[in-house]
Amino acid sequence: MRTYDQHTIDSAGTYLVSELERLDRTLHLPLSSVTWNRDIDLRSDVTLADEASSFLMTSFAAPGGITPGGKNWISGLATEIPGISVDSAKKSVPMRLWGMQLAWSLVELARGEQLGRPIDQQKTEGMRLKYNMDVDEMIYVGDTDLAATGLINNPNISPGPSTEEWDEETPAVTILADINALIETCWQQSAYAVCPTRLLLPPLKFGLLTQPVTAAGSRSILNYVAEECLANRINGRPLEIMPLKWLSGAGASNVDRAVCYTKSEQYVRYPMVPLQRTPVEYRGIHHLTTYYGTLGEVEFVYPETVAYMDGL
Repeated sequence: MRTYDQHTIDSAGTYLVSELERLDRTLHLPLSSVTWNRDIDLRSDVTLADEASSFLMTSFAAPGGITPGGKNWISGLATEIPGISVDSAKKSVPMRLWGMQLAWSLVELARGEQLGRPIDQQKTEGMRLKYNMDVDEMIYVGDTDLAATGLINNPNISPGPSTEEWDEETPAVTILADINALIETCWQQSAYAVCPTRLLLPPLKFGLLTQPVTAAGSRSILNYVAEECLANRINGRPLEIMPLKWLSGAGASNVDRAVCYTKSEQYVRYPMVPLQRTPVEYRGIHHLTTYYGTLGEVEFVYPETVAYMDGL
């Protein structure tokens, strides 16, 4: 004898519901967190036709007048006047095609409509979640199979050590000293031209900053550090401090890492072409559509404006 249980079809999400059961028809997606659109600017000029994104890094050479390393003093009777030389080096990263096909049958659509859970909407939500998770991972840590790195693990940036590992007993002045040391490193690397505006911390270390800095509890360590650090004095606005899940164990020997940088397309950016889709294709009783886009690798236009610190 056939029962309703045997007739359940998982792909359409059909389940036996009793008359006295209150079914919540809300679509509960898997728990996830993506922050890539918060922490980096996108390069706006790339297109789907591009196989690579590149930029030119320009260097100048300008010999002095009396001495090669001095100022350009010249005589009114001079016949030989020094000039300036320009050298441009191209740096490029590949653009790779990302795609996923969605398909559903007319039967699945009809059953989903009757149940109030459209199968096409569920598959689209699942595809977008996978896409955002892939972009998030690509931006922060890259891809090991492709030998690509991201914002927090560039091999050309050498991490510095912290004073000590932070815990609940770490004084606010020690935390401030570590953060100032990281800011100073970043500022010095850029020949004091760019002072970082953003600091990314592992979630647990970020949580330590929510503790009060005084016994009265009127001010947290987070506000204290953001307002009293070197970046606030130079940039004229508090340091932006954000938690980032990818930083837990991201340092050498699996220690926590902190990242300090300036969020600007001018210094560090990510080339990508947003998702597009093909027209719906009808194949028998099935509907198919493909979503596609291109993902690049993080471009460190000025890697000297980024600094790491391990061992928090």
